[in-house]
Formats: sequence, C-alpha cells, structure tokens
Amino acid sequence: MGHVITIAQQKGGSGKTTLAVNLAVEFLKRGQRVALLDTDPQGSLGRWFLARRDGPGVAGLDLSTASAWGVSYECEKLRKTNDIVIVDTPPKVDADLRPALREADLVLIPVASSHVDLWAIDGVLDLVAREGRVALVVLNRWKTGTRLAEEVAQAAGDKAKVATARLANRVVYAETLGQGLAAMEASRSPARAEVAALADEVAAVLQG
Repeated sequence: MGHVITIAQQKGGSGKTTLAVNLAVEFLKRGQRVALLDTDPQGSLGRWFLARRDGPGVAGLDLSTASAWGVSYECEKLRKTNDIVIVDTPPKVDADLRPALREADLVLIPVASSHVDLWAIDGVLDLVAREGRVALVVLNRWKTGTRLAEEVAQAAGDKAKVATARLANRVVYAETLGQGLAAMEASRSPARAEVAALADEVAAVLQG
C-alpha cells in the first residue's frame, strides 16, 4: 500500500500546488509510482496536469479529483496502485479538510517568508493534532539571508517540526508550473537540489 502526503495551508498563495508537482516529479524520477489527487475547486493541479499531458515532461503521473466526501475513497483506491499519493487541498481549514488529513501518512504545510503565512498554520496544526497525524512545515518561496526569513523559520520551529530543506523564492518554480513541468525538468537551477533534499526528508519520515 502506498503512502499519502497531504499538503495543507489555510492561507492562499502559499505554494501548495508548486510543492505538490515538484515532489511528484522528483519521486517519479526516482522510479516511484506517483498519483496526484486534486481536492481544490480552483483546480490548479488539474490545469498543470493537462498542460503536462501535451508537453515534454516525463510521463507516468496519474491524476484524480475529489470533493471532501470522496477523498477517503480516492485515497484508498490510489494507495493500491501507487507508491506515493500527493493530495492538494483548498486554502481553508474546516471540516472538509479533515478527510484529507485523516488519510495522510504525512502532512506538509508550506510557509513563505511572512508572519501572515506563519500565523495561518495554527488551524492546520490543530486539526493535524486532532487526527493524530505527523506534520512537517516546509519553508517555501524563501527569501534567503533576510532577517524576516530567519525570524519566521525560528518561530515556525516553536510550533512544529520544520524541514531542513527549503525551497527558495525562484522564478523557475512559477515558470515551469505554467508549462506543465517541474523545476528540475527545465533548468539546471539550484531548485533541483532543493527539491531533491526535501524529497529525501519526506521519504525518511515516511519510512521512519
């Protein structure tokens, strides 16, 4: 049975879909069978998938969609045929999010270099705790070397476990998303090493 990774954050624009697609492609390139589950009505993950289908990206990913009540069923089904299932969720924290958290072996919470992003994780962490799940904060769109970034990183560490790997604020992440690609497929950018390091951490938690 495969592992389910749910990506959740109350604040919109935190980079949930960017995190989902880059981890998905990284695990795919490592020989894993990977499925994506889009539960966000905005459908950004689905649009990326359609762009990818007609583009140069490596084939092999599977995509499903579900509303809140169908998440458990889809996760159960996708676990049987995939090693990794990555669930992208809407930017809200309410009862609709709970099925995606309940199915998760790991919940990733992206946080940008902003106290507003940091404040928005409290509701997610509360629900994660109620469901008895493991959470990992991922510092995303990171402005390396700024005092604000380090303040947010330190404060995040007081709330939850924070991944050592960080995804910097790089244009390549946004550019490739619109092309149906992941950052490592279009560039020799440092983004490749960032995503690989994060995937190593995620894999270690799942195997732990």
